[in-house]
Amino acid sequence: MNVCGWDRWLRIIIGVILVALALSGAIGAWGWIGLLPLITGFIKWCPLYKVVGIQTCGLAEQKYSNEG
Repeated sequence: MNVCGWDRWLRIIIGVILVALALSGAIGAWGWIGLLPLITGFIKWCPLYKVVGIQTCGLAEQKYSNEG
């Protein structure tokens, strides 16, 4: 888990907006790229963050996810 808090919610919101715009035909097929932030927001893990070494989860969030 390396995506949490504001980063997670921002990804989900942007993903939903882009997919909704793609479904409505407002932005065309490029809107389906919104699936990437949507999925990474829901699973709380981003492969690019892993490669670069970025983590937006605090210690308390990591501890909670490891216990459950």
